[in-house]
Amino acid sequence: MYSEKVIDHFSNPRNAGVIENADGIGEVGNPVCGDMMSFYIKVENDKLADVKFKTFGCVAAIAVSSMVSEMAKGKTIKDAKAITKKTAADALDGLPKEKMHCSNLGAKALAEAIKDYEEKKYGKPKSVSEQKKRKKPKRRVKCGHCDARNPITANFCMSCGEKLNA
Repeated sequence: MYSEKVIDHFSNPRNAGVIENADGIGEVGNPVCGDMMSFYIKVENDKLADVKFKTFGCVAAIAVSSMVSEMAKGKTIKDAKAITKKTAADALDGLPKEKMHCSNLGAKALAEAIKDYEEKKYGKPKSVSEQKKRKKPKRRVKCGHCDARNPITANFCMSCGEKLNA
């Protein structure tokens, strides 16, 4: 069902962890399957000097996060933006059809981290719909185990992994 590369990246994930004082952070999730990904980037001279991720999800979600982080690390911002769900899945020698959404989450989390970095650095104006979206406070769920605040769609705490009681 899974390629050897998927199993390898799941069993030995590369770049897992958090970057303190990250230049950009991207968080995405799929409320249907419960996969949650956070990507952290450190940028130096327009290159992703470091990329880390934290993922709670299935085999494919963890493998995709690992592969996307590996593909992006050391790349220019422009080249990292070119990473898509297809390039991530292809780099893993494919994913089962029902797991392709995981490759989309990985590429999207990286793109969100880059977008966060660019907005912080360049102060790019947000579109009207983004401005309206940002004005509303993000709904969060507090973990009863470690007090971390998590996206409302999270089934498990992004900090400690405990099941959340929404």
